Amino acid sequence: MSLSAVLLAAGPSPLPTPSQSPSVTVPTLQDAQESATNAASWVEQNWSTWLAIGLRVLLIVIIAGVLRVVVRRAITKLIDRMNRTVQAVDGTALGGLLVNAERRRQRSQAIGSVLRSVASFVILGTAGLMVLGTFEINLAPLLASAGVAGVAIGFGARNLVTDFLSGVFMILEDQYGVGDQIDAGVATGEVIEVGLRVTKLRGDSGEIWYVRNGEVKRIGNLSQGWATAGVDVTVKAGEDLDRVKATLDEVAEKMSKEEPWNELLWSPIEVLGLDSVLLDSMVVRVSAKTMPGKSLTVERELRWRIKRAFDAADIRIVGGATVPPEADPDADPTAAFAAPSVYSNAASAQAQAASPIDRPGVTAPLK
Repeated sequence: MSLSAVLLAAGPSPLPTPSQSPSVTVPTLQDAQESATNAASWVEQNWSTWLAIGLRVLLIVIIAGVLRVVVRRAITKLIDRMNRTVQAVDGTALGGLLVNAERRRQRSQAIGSVLRSVASFVILGTAGLMVLGTFEINLAPLLASAGVAGVAIGFGARNLVTDFLSGVFMILEDQYGVGDQIDAGVATGEVIEVGLRVTKLRGDSGEIWYVRNGEVKRIGNLSQGWATAGVDVTVKAGEDLDRVKATLDEVAEKMSKEEPWNELLWSPIEVLGLDSVLLDSMVVRVSAKTMPGKSLTVERELRWRIKRAFDAADIRIVGGATVPPEADPDADPTAAFAAPSVYSNAASAQAQAASPIDRPGVTAPLK
């Protein structure tokens, strides 16, 4: 059968009508009503859960806020009480041995700021974790990751952690502050900046030292409490001790009444007595308590005044442990030398008499 016969038997193919074309389904009012009914039913079923979660989150936020305010106010009152205690002690004999009130007030303010920041971080962090737990978020992976990260940071940056903790305890214990003259072992100088990780010092020659807080094993603070100014006066052993002591007392009394030395001296200048006695000299010790960091200044002024007072009183100050004996200006300078020997002249009669006798046939030894 040919192709044309088949086509004729099948007849003409029908053309598509407009009714058979694809059309877009338009939602009816009934469909919209069903969707709204389903949404309302879902909301009705879950509104209690949402309300409970919202109330729980609100309660956590309120409790965290109230607790934060209470803790910060408690820290502030504690710092204010410390300041009042310092002000009550300031001006007394005990307060003179301690750091001044302004210095302690600044330290207490710094401690209060650190404590308030730590308290806020702990309270708000805990509240945030509780809010996440309220939304049924699994916190175990988060806490585990934070723990692993903390261990890794602790091993990798242990020196940094050591420096930070040392800085925190340094501030809490008030070991030193800006303006103090300290000896940190590795460096000595004036503190110009204090940080939780690094302390910056300025040396005597103007150089700046950066000292890590974790590397400091000992601290010698030369600006806290008081300093001691000591002067050793060496005089001849033949001087009158009563006259020496009277001259030193006069210098001490006069210096203690003059400005600005009356403010730098925190105790009367004392003549402690003989520090050592030698065959030809003796050492008299003079000492006084001074303002921190001013001992060298007081010692220089005290030496200056003692020298002028001793010159006026005709008291001679000698130097060194021993004093060489004085030479008599009227004595003959050649008296200490022996007379020349006659044997030094080979042609003299004494030298000829002392020379060996030559014997015939005897050979003199080689020289």
